[in-house]
Amino acid sequence: MKISHKRKVQGKLQKHIKAVKSASVASVKKEKPVKAVAAAKPAVEPKTETAPKVVASTSLTPKQQQVLDIVRQNAEGINPKGIGLAAGQEEAKAASWASAALKKLAEEGVVERLQVGSKVLYKAL
Repeated sequence: MKISHKRKVQGKLQKHIKAVKSASVASVKKEKPVKAVAAAKPAVEPKTETAPKVVASTSLTPKQQQVLDIVRQNAEGINPKGIGLAAGQEEAKAASWASAALKKLAEEGVVERLQVGSKVLYKAL
């Protein structure tokens, strides 16, 4: 591969990366005033508690929403392989399919991760 071709490809990638970063910075700036308005209303506690749950469910990807629905159906807890199988995945790929979505849901505080012995279960909060 010629060096000039490599430089052109790298230049295009850098432009694409800069465009993505600037778009994400613009979206972050738009979200900050919304969060400040929600924080300015501490007097109405029940509404603020329900509003973040609605916002969290709307900001979820379709895969995360599907995983969250499966976890909510199983109140006693379910493992990642069970979630993947319930979603219709192959048995060999079921656990890895669900693990990324479960990790994001656990970080957001929507799902609780419980380790019982050597087993890991997830419960909806």
